Amino acid sequence: MAIATINPFTGQTEQEFEAHSEAEVDRRIAAAQSAFEALRQTTFAQRAEWMRRAAELLEADADELGRLITIEMGRPIKAARAEVLKSAKGLRFYADHAEEFLAPEALADPSAVGASRAGTRYAPIGIVLAVMPWNYPLWQVLRFAGPALMAGNTGLLKHASNVPQAAIYLDTLFSRAGFPEGAFHSLLIPASRVEAVLRDPRVKATTLTGSEPAGRSLASIAGSEVKHVVLELGGSDPFVVMPSADVDRAASVAVTARNQNNGQSCIAAKRFIVHADVYDEFTRLFSERVAALQVGDPLDESTDVGPIATESGRDELEGQVADAVAKGATVLTGGFSPDRDGWFYQPTVLTGITPEMRLHLEEAFGPVATVYRVDSREEALAIANGTTFGLSSAVWTTDAEEEEWFTENLDAGAVFINGMTASYPELPFGGVKDSGVGRELAAAGIREFCNLKTVWRA
Repeated sequence: MAIATINPFTGQTEQEFEAHSEAEVDRRIAAAQSAFEALRQTTFAQRAEWMRRAAELLEADADELGRLITIEMGRPIKAARAEVLKSAKGLRFYADHAEEFLAPEALADPSAVGASRAGTRYAPIGIVLAVMPWNYPLWQVLRFAGPALMAGNTGLLKHASNVPQAAIYLDTLFSRAGFPEGAFHSLLIPASRVEAVLRDPRVKATTLTGSEPAGRSLASIAGSEVKHVVLELGGSDPFVVMPSADVDRAASVAVTARNQNNGQSCIAAKRFIVHADVYDEFTRLFSERVAALQVGDPLDESTDVGPIATESGRDELEGQVADAVAKGATVLTGGFSPDRDGWFYQPTVLTGITPEMRLHLEEAFGPVATVYRVDSREEALAIANGTTFGLSSAVWTTDAEEEEWFTENLDAGAVFINGMTASYPELPFGGVKDSGVGRELAAAGIREFCNLKTVWRA
C-alpha cells in the first residue's frame, strides 16, 4: 500500500509521501535510544509536566486534527473531534497516576525470605515499537504512548499507511511538549520493513493493534527475538439481550454500538443475540433506528455514518453480505453499497445467520449487524463464545443472578452490563483467544513495558 492520504468520501488521493530511507530509520532509532538514556533519569513530576503540555497541544489543535482524521479515514467530524479530546484525557490520566502505578512495593515480612528488606520495583525497558491501525488514528497510538513515556520508555510508531498525516502530527507532538528529542518518532515505512526494525537490538518490545494475521506475524518475529509483545487484535463482540432487559434502551444503544466510527471498531458490537421473548420487539426497534441513520459527507455535522476507510474494506463487506444472503439470510435494512462517489456501505441488519455463512465466524469491519434468536441463556452463551474471538461483550439484563452467570462464563476480555463496550484510561483493555494478549490502559497497561525487578537486601 502506498503511503498516502486517500479521501474515502471522494476516492481521490489528497497527498502522497515518500518512505523514510534506511539511513533515516536508523537515525530515528538512534535518537530514540539516546532519548531513553535521558528520559529514564527524569522524575515522574518532570514527565507529567511534559505530558500535560502534550494534552494541551492536542486540545488546542482539536478542530484541525478532527478535520484531518475525517479526511484521512472518513470518521464523522463530531466523533473525530471527540477522539482528539479523549486522547488528551488519556495523557492527563497517566500524568496523574503513573508514579502511583509504578511505585515500589515492599514485602510485608522480609524475614520470610531471609532479608531485612525485600520487594519489587518497576524500571523502563527502552524503545518500544508500536504498529498501529487507521481506525482511531490518534487514540490507538496515544493510549500506548502516554503510559510508555511516563514509565520512562521511548516509542517508535509505524502507523497505517493510509493515515500518514496523523503519523506526521504525532511525530513531533511530544518533542513540542518538552520531552527529549527522539522520545517518540514516527517511521514512514511500509509493512514489509517492520521486521527489520523489530529485530534491531535497540528495540526491546512491540505492541500492535490490528488484524489477527498481522498480530500473528509480529508475535512470531518478537518471539524469535525473545521480545515482549502486546497484541490487541480483531473482535466479533456479542451483544446479548435477555427478557428482563430494557429493550427500548438496548435497541438504541445497539445502534451506536454497531455503527460508531462507521462500524469500523474492533470493540463494536457485531453479533446481537436476542432471547425469543423480546426478539421481535428488539429487531423492529433496532432495524428502524439503523435505517434512520444519516449517511453522507463525514465533514457534515449532521452525518451519523460516513464512508468505509478503504475501497478494499468496502468490497469485503459486500462479499460477506452477499455470501450470507445467498445462503438464506434476511436483510431487514441496508445490504448494499449506495450509488455514489466514495466507499460507502449502507448500515445493514441481517437475520437468519447460520454457521456456514462467512459472517457467522468472520469479523465484519463496517456497519453490518447480525441478529440471532435464542431460547435460553445457555444457547445465547454458546453463540457468544462460538468464535475464535474474545475481545469484549455486552449483556442486557436486570436479573442479578443472570448478570453474574454471563460475567463468569463469557470468554472475553471485558463484559459490559446494560451498556456498550468502550475503552477507558481507568480500566484495563484487551482480549483473549485470537483477540490478543496483554493489556493496555489502567495500571496493567503501563506495567506491560516495564521490567519488574525483585530487590532483596540482607
